[in-house]
Formats: sequence, structure tokens, C-alpha cells
Amino acid sequence: MKNLIGLLVIVLLYSACKSNNQTTLPILGNRQPVTKTVDGKTVTDTVYSTIPEFKFVNQYADTITGKSLDGKIYVADFFFTTCPSICPVMHRNMLNVYQEFKADDNFRIISHTIDPKYDTVPVLKKYADKLGISGNTWWLLQGTKDETYQIAKNYLVSVQEKNPQGEFIHDGYFILVDKQKRLRGTYDGTDPAQVTKLIADIKILRAEPDEAAAK
Repeated sequence: MKNLIGLLVIVLLYSACKSNNQTTLPILGNRQPVTKTVDGKTVTDTVYSTIPEFKFVNQYADTITGKSLDGKIYVADFFFTTCPSICPVMHRNMLNVYQEFKADDNFRIISHTIDPKYDTVPVLKKYADKLGISGNTWWLLQGTKDETYQIAKNYLVSVQEKNPQGEFIHDGYFILVDKQKRLRGTYDGTDPAQVTKLIADIKILRAEPDEAAAK
């Protein structure tokens, strides 16, 4: 009987380890096969959609481009400082991500305002100070309306300038992006359990061979 119980414990421990040792995350978005010749052999690779080059300004009035994120894992979201509903909840939850990884220079958070007319650099800086964030781990970004709304599509996020009631509308997702600018996960920023999963997935992503090689 003791041997049977011991065997059962070993099986359960193995199953738990196997389920927790996920080593890769899915790659989201569009993809297409590309055929090329390598060493005289025909090889087909999969090319995934990536976040295109951009140019915005952060809360410090620094210019931030896609190159500013080269070699970094990052999380993106969309918000506006006067949002009365989901944005405060999202960014309270994002603070957990910030606190977990703020010492990692290979990680960033970027939050795009969808109300660039009101959310000027001084307004974004005041918002950052109220959140209690400093340094370069978390950038609040302002660009033109067209640039911001266009790049939201690349993140598979829906934003709307104003609905008939005069309110800005946007998804509350946090988007995880790898060092190759590929989408690796989407998470409900208003759900603490989803944010906990995001933190765990960032750690998984940092350990992926491709991510380690891109440092």
C-alpha cells in the first residue's frame, strides 16, 4: 500500500511539473509562408506580422521609436488620462507588472494615449507622477490621432475616437510583444488573474531561446 501511495505521489508531482514547465508562447497575428533556397535546398519559413516602425513622444518629451524597443520584451496598452472607467483599473493592475520588472533594462511598458489633443506631455508626466512611476521602464506615449489609431490595429486592439455620447472607446487589453516585435499574448488588463498570467508569461518569454539570443 505504501508503495502504491508513493508511486501516486511521484506521478502527481511529474504531472504538475510537466504542466508548469511551458517553454514557449504562441505567436499571434497574420503569418505567411516564404520559400527560399539555402545551400541549394528549397526551404519554407513562416514570416509573422510584426509591429511596424513608429515615432511618438513620452512623458519626458523624449522621442520614442520602434528602435527604442530593439532587443526588449514589452507590454503595450491604450488609454487616456481622463478615462473614468477601465483605465484606472488597468493601470493599477499594470503597476504590478511594472514593480515586477522595473529592474530589467530589457523590458518596457508602453501606454498609448488615444486622446492626444488633451494628453500633452505635461499631462502625461503628471499622470505618471500620480501613478508613482519613474525612469524608463514605463513610457506614456503621445502621437497624432491617425498614427495612434493606426498602430492600434497592428496590436489587434480596437479604439474609437468618440461614440455618439462623446466618449472615447478602447479595448482594455495588455499586449505582450517579443524582441522580434511579434505579438505573443493578449490579457484583460482589468482582470487581476489575467495580469498575474501576463507576469508569468513574460518570464516564460524571457527564457525562450530566441529571446535569449536576441539580447
